[in-house]
Amino acid sequence: MSFETLKYEVEDRILTLTLSRPERMNAFNPTMRMELIEAFDRADADDEVGAIIVTGAGKAFCAGADLEKGGDTFNRAKREDKTLGTGLRDGGGTVSLRIFECKKPVIAAFNGAAVGVGVTMTLPMDIRLASTNAKFGFVFARRGITMEACSSWFLPRLVGMQQAAEWVYTGRVFGAEEALRGGLIRSIHEPDELLPAARALAREMIDNCSAVATALNRQMMWRMLGADHPMEAHKIDSRAIAYMGQSPDVKEGVEAFLQKRQARFTMSPSKDMPDFYPWWEEREFS
Repeated sequence: MSFETLKYEVEDRILTLTLSRPERMNAFNPTMRMELIEAFDRADADDEVGAIIVTGAGKAFCAGADLEKGGDTFNRAKREDKTLGTGLRDGGGTVSLRIFECKKPVIAAFNGAAVGVGVTMTLPMDIRLASTNAKFGFVFARRGITMEACSSWFLPRLVGMQQAAEWVYTGRVFGAEEALRGGLIRSIHEPDELLPAARALAREMIDNCSAVATALNRQMMWRMLGADHPMEAHKIDSRAIAYMGQSPDVKEGVEAFLQKRQARFTMSPSKDMPDFYPWWEEREFS
């Protein structure tokens, strides 16, 4: 199926998800919100997708929320996204939470400006690369509104409280070099080298690693950011090691290493996740 605000393209097990409203600088609207969630649902269910790259069409990555409604843009009593109902849920947060739950590694490739929700929705992605043309802004206070898309949880964990505070309290727009120094992005690339660099990184993950081990590792690291003691990590590490330790993928991985050849992993996240997954929904550990 096709999307109205996105391009969904799978090639060699890499899904390139392109925000595609270039006439509006890929501004985030209710349709994009719903389509992003659907796209990640689709990607998680498809074993032909080993990694996901998110980028933007045209000059921008995402200019933030579409402000065409003017002063009522953020007025929940007048919002158009009826799927959120009349409650207090933030639309950007539903996208961030869906990305957070993803089983596949997610790479953001900032081809241009990423402001407001255009940057906050990438915080639960795993690795962020940027073009020399990229700019960033946590501009909320300058618009008279607060952080959203779960960014008050993600941003300080990614860049530290002091850096997060400066960017959020000033609301200023800054370039890729500052984003790199502050730990928001991993690397800077010339515009025509950005997607090849993102694809090379995705390729390394897909070609060399067990998809199930990667899915478990992704959630283990994200979930432990909120743990209050390393014992919580020990609990899930122990269960994951026990499960994967007797799996066909670990047998293949060790034999491939000993035989000095490329591993051929066969387990898939759609069928072979352990019965304790998702463990964070349990009330007690046993």
